[in-house]
Amino acid sequence: MADPQLETKEEKERQPTLGTKIFRNQLITLIFILLAMVLFLGITTSTFLTATNIFNVLRAFSWIAIAAFGQSMVIIGGGIDLSSGSNMAFCGIVAAALLVAGYSVTLAVVIALVVGAAIGFLNGFMVSRTYLPPFIATLGMMSIIRGFCYGLTNGWPIRGLPQSFLFLGQTDISFLAWKIPLPAIIMVVFAILSFILLEKTKLGYHVYAVGGNEYAASLSGISCGRVKLVVFTLSGLFAGLGGILMTSRLGVAAPTAASGYELDIIAAAVIGGVSLNGGEGSVWGALIGAALMQILRNALVLLGFPAYWQPSAIGAVIIGAVMIDQYRKRRF
Repeated sequence: MADPQLETKEEKERQPTLGTKIFRNQLITLIFILLAMVLFLGITTSTFLTATNIFNVLRAFSWIAIAAFGQSMVIIGGGIDLSSGSNMAFCGIVAAALLVAGYSVTLAVVIALVVGAAIGFLNGFMVSRTYLPPFIATLGMMSIIRGFCYGLTNGWPIRGLPQSFLFLGQTDISFLAWKIPLPAIIMVVFAILSFILLEKTKLGYHVYAVGGNEYAASLSGISCGRVKLVVFTLSGLFAGLGGILMTSRLGVAAPTAASGYELDIIAAAVIGGVSLNGGEGSVWGALIGAALMQILRNALVLLGFPAYWQPSAIGAVIIGAVMIDQYRKRRF
């Protein structure tokens, strides 16, 4: 007969410690890493914790984070969108071209957002209706849209944008003693909306179900094709919004804008705990992932590292984040 005291002791040993509970939660782990980076930079540099630098960092990753929210939905749903960077540049060019032609800011922005959503819709259509792999469909779209960027501008940037448009990316909103960048406020608003969509609606439940097991989801009556169509459309819309904010901040729409941003957007989602296998992740993780990448870039500059090494550092962080996530899944 088993000793009850021995069984109780074994049960206590199997109970997870506080550190284990924290490590199991990807979001809490990311928050600890973020706080550790902030503390380290606050101690080792004299400028990181200044209000000017903090708000510049917020502004700099806001459009990446917004696009990463849409990308997260796609990846959670079992896909991937490689066209988001080109989409950002193209929507910025569309808005700029309309503004230079004399259209109002509101109309130019709305049309650019519709164009971004349409690009996402085409991606979703190719994936859900013609059954192309998401990687191939969006890779082709990435090249097509980048070609449109160069073709419509003849390779030249569009300048002379009105101040009423530059307001979106360059304005700071006064709050108590701080001046918070408007793009950062828009980023937080869309983070909340994305969270509600994924966590509090039937569509969000279906996205997780399709990404987790598409066959089981289809057997339960979920229209997997419709879910993919929606998430790719939202990804295009969010990328378009990010492109408009980026263009407004830069004050110029260049065909080379957002080159390689699709990798930063995907990296923000992956670092934030969105599983490339689908069915797992959150927009808050993507937000923190985007913040971590921008803080790392800012840290390298403040600590005097050559800018040429930044891509290597970001790549190492991506690999490390995925390795930790895989270890966490195997171990716990």
